[in-house]
Amino acid sequence: MNIIAPSYIYVDNNIVQNQAIAFDTTIKDIAPLKQLLLKFPTAKVIQLQTNSLVMPGLINAHVHLEFSANKDTLKYGHFLPWLYSVIKNRDALINSCDDVCVTKAIDTMLQSGTTSFGAVSSYGLDMQAIQNAHQNIVLFHEIIGSKAQMVDALFNDFKQRLDASRLLNKPNLYPAIAIHSPYSVHPVLLKKVIDIAKREKLPLSAHFLESKAEVDWLKQGSGDFQSFFNNLLQQNHPVTSISEFLSYFESIPTLMTHAVHATKQELIQLSNAGHTIIHCPISNRLLGNGALNINELHRHNVKWICATDGLSSNYTLNLFEEMKIALFMHHDADLLPLARKLLNSVTILAADALGLNSGEIKIGKNADMLVLDLPNPPSDQFALHLILHQYNISKVFINGQLV
Repeated sequence: MNIIAPSYIYVDNNIVQNQAIAFDTTIKDIAPLKQLLLKFPTAKVIQLQTNSLVMPGLINAHVHLEFSANKDTLKYGHFLPWLYSVIKNRDALINSCDDVCVTKAIDTMLQSGTTSFGAVSSYGLDMQAIQNAHQNIVLFHEIIGSKAQMVDALFNDFKQRLDASRLLNKPNLYPAIAIHSPYSVHPVLLKKVIDIAKREKLPLSAHFLESKAEVDWLKQGSGDFQSFFNNLLQQNHPVTSISEFLSYFESIPTLMTHAVHATKQELIQLSNAGHTIIHCPISNRLLGNGALNINELHRHNVKWICATDGLSSNYTLNLFEEMKIALFMHHDADLLPLARKLLNSVTILAADALGLNSGEIKIGKNADMLVLDLPNPPSDQFALHLILHQYNISKVFINGQLV
């Protein structure tokens, strides 16, 4: 048993003083230090400096680690040129990102306060580094392939990767399933993997309406994707429609990544089905996909959280930087409420979306905590100041262990 007695605790968007936290792997109690010492007389007390603050560890719900070697290889500005550059450089980028490369990306997230993340794995090449990571990890095995004749082979490869992850010696690793996108997964393949997610109650994710090119292809079979599918895959029509794609997910709440170009009707469908949108503002900007209209999400009661995406479409995996960009991207939103919403989106709301027992400082929750060293006592605008200034993180606890 440990007891940590900070100057302040960040709880439910509020600053709490004169309270300490008793924990082992989970938070056992929150009370004044003297009271906890009477209740847990043999507990180790962790000393902290003046103006220390404890907050929940951050949760990055969507990151691609296998492309972490990218810095200046891929083309930014518009979605299709970026996609063509990914296809052209895919093998080189993947081959140049070994376990050391992936581990560096994971450690970078840890240093900036990410104690849990959702890794979208396309090939399973990141599993060894993931096994050795300190963080809690939801490992989304991605399925992709729109050709009917490839369904069985792709499904067998997917199953092998999913089964291999179950054998990893890591207690805080949770297998999950990712659908690449509506335009890139054949409906037969889609149904097969969603059936597994339903049967085994696995978290489910999908890229959804990220670009205008995707919308034009799915709705009219035209636009920038037309030559892409005609030339590369010899396909002259989409394998599914938006409404058909959404119908497969009606009974299983799913993390829908991006959704920048979702219409009012599609947002209503997402809301009614209990889906959550993963908002990746830097990725959306770099790939020229526009900005997610969070006011529309609020209007239609659509849940949303914030994540970084991968280094194939970002320059950082730091969630504080991602939230800062979101603050300025959504310039018409009231600043302080948006800051608080963003912090919730990478803590309690992200935990709920991923099915993790974390994301808040609360009795019974996993002891995933950050200790921040503040230069001054926090004000009522702490959430905003935290995102803007990213205070020093002096300690990180994951499942009660100092890492």
